[in-house]
Amino acid sequence: MIVCIAEKPSVARDIASVLGANQRKDGYIEGNGYQVTWTFGHLCTLKEPHEYTEAWKPWRLGSLPMIPPRFGIRLISNPTYEKQFAIIEGLMNNASLIINCGDAGQEGELIQRWVIQKTGAKCPVKRLWISSLTEEAIKEGFQNLKDESAFQRLYEAGLARAIGDWLLGINGTRLYTQKYAQGRQVLSIGRVQTPTLALIVNRFLEIENFKPEPYWELKTIYRETTFSAVQGRFATQDEGEKFLDRIKHSEFSVTSIKRKKGNEYPLRLFDLTSLQVECNKKYGYSADETLKTIQSLYEKKLTTYPRVDTTYLSDDIYPKCPKILSDLREYKELIEPLNLAKLPKTKKVFDNSKVTDHHAIIPTGQIPQNLSEAERRVYDLIVRRFIAAFYPPCKVSTTTVMGEVEKVKFKVNGKQVLDLGWRVVYEGDEEEDKKDTTSLPIFKEGEQGPHEPDLLEKWTNPPKLYTEATLLSAMETAGRLVDNDDLRDALKENGIGRPSTRAAIIETLFKRNYIKKDKKNLLPTQTGIDLIQVIKEELLKSAELTGIWEKKLREIERGKYEAQQFLDELKEMLTEIVHSVLSDNSSRLVTVQVAETDGKKKQKKKNSTKKKSVRVDKKSEKIKEGQECPLCHKGKVIKGKAAYGCSEWKSGCTFRASF
Repeated sequence: MIVCIAEKPSVARDIASVLGANQRKDGYIEGNGYQVTWTFGHLCTLKEPHEYTEAWKPWRLGSLPMIPPRFGIRLISNPTYEKQFAIIEGLMNNASLIINCGDAGQEGELIQRWVIQKTGAKCPVKRLWISSLTEEAIKEGFQNLKDESAFQRLYEAGLARAIGDWLLGINGTRLYTQKYAQGRQVLSIGRVQTPTLALIVNRFLEIENFKPEPYWELKTIYRETTFSAVQGRFATQDEGEKFLDRIKHSEFSVTSIKRKKGNEYPLRLFDLTSLQVECNKKYGYSADETLKTIQSLYEKKLTTYPRVDTTYLSDDIYPKCPKILSDLREYKELIEPLNLAKLPKTKKVFDNSKVTDHHAIIPTGQIPQNLSEAERRVYDLIVRRFIAAFYPPCKVSTTTVMGEVEKVKFKVNGKQVLDLGWRVVYEGDEEEDKKDTTSLPIFKEGEQGPHEPDLLEKWTNPPKLYTEATLLSAMETAGRLVDNDDLRDALKENGIGRPSTRAAIIETLFKRNYIKKDKKNLLPTQTGIDLIQVIKEELLKSAELTGIWEKKLREIERGKYEAQQFLDELKEMLTEIVHSVLSDNSSRLVTVQVAETDGKKKQKKKNSTKKKSVRVDKKSEKIKEGQECPLCHKGKVIKGKAAYGCSEWKSGCTFRASF
């Protein structure tokens, strides 16, 4: 019997349907020589510290760094998971062949490999690698199954990432919790989480400490058009007024007019990050909301695999594009102008060298039905971006008009759209319409006339607070502000986190009470600020340095770097960090958020080592036995004689809730 294992029950049903397996069993579907089963995402995880040695169970500074000689995996403690794993184990130990049908990415590879390893199965393993869940894609994937060995490097990169996150997360969290929160609130540290928090904190402090400075600009209005002095800003008002006095009684002369025709090419296709950025800007969706929405569209077979970091398509997709376009019936009016028999094929869209495991996110051509508002909006963005990629460039004429008054030069730029080209796809979109034109009156070289000069006082502005859109972009480029698409692509190698995990990182910062939201803006809490300020080790909070680690993980995936070398470097760095923190003799502490009995949050400075319980009102917090601990997020809520507590109380968690 051939056993197929998918990452979700819904995906397993799609695969079973294509394979002709239609007999529903407990935990799997059988038929036609196949047994199709599933996980629920992660069934297995790396072992906890105390599972290596009991000495590591208490949170003690003297136990750090904790570096197991060999890492092991365990089944996640959950009755549903345990039952499903037992079913999978029984199927796999009697299988003649296992087909790994997990999501076609690093995390999907790791999830399924751990389960297969945990079962102890000895039969051969093949890999299904597909970019969409349409019937056609699944059939094609089963006709081209690959050997498991072809994805060994992908697995090693995922394993190195997981172990690296364990080493830094477990050790760093215990280290900073015990040293700077005196064990009374968990201070979560993470390889990607901490530098991301540092980006938000540093931007906030930069704004807080910003001192605006005045400057003056000389402008003049001629024929209802505002011209700016070429000289630029004046540092003092006196300097600017000298020039104003010099020109205000003379006529304005147009000295030159230069027109340049050019092309504006269609916007790049979406990768996950650029889609999250666009959805946050346009609709205010969080990164996590967008990820859940595009994942839903993928599972409904409407779009291709979403967790991608490329904006290009591979050459083998080109022959499929005419059919995809013709199947997009709701967009018939936009597709009719295209010559489907001879679609343009440009390097801005199709480039094998820019595609590794997956291509950009595009529609599959399936007919959408019963979509939520969020799904409809995200689907529309993806479809329009795909259609626009085959339209001709938008033709524009850029005009630069130069003027002069008493040898003081002025300048104005304008743009006129000559042919909308791909912008037709976005007609009616207010944001795109604003970009279309900044037209100027028709000027003639040598013309003269009266003008209205003015000296304008302005003030320097601080940088803007991060929104989820700008934070995602900063994470992608290791904290650098980049608008150019080509430069953005070059910096992706050093981005922090993966496209699939960045949303979860931002959500974790909210969950840990390190950041909060003010409309679209992201603000650090006092706890978040204190934590970053107490961390003196740049390796922990530098986006640039974390980006270097990310690049090494990508190189492991490509076979250009060894996973063991990456982990050895990380262990050495961890040892240095522990030594540095333990050598800190200052009395620095981190402000933590303590839940009061009225359900409100209050900031307190921890100045005593005396252990106190954190009490919350059960009714306001809706505490339930077995749920995740709302304080440390690591343990589970357990029931005592008169109160609820946390299962991690021996490790330092002080959560307590009365009945």
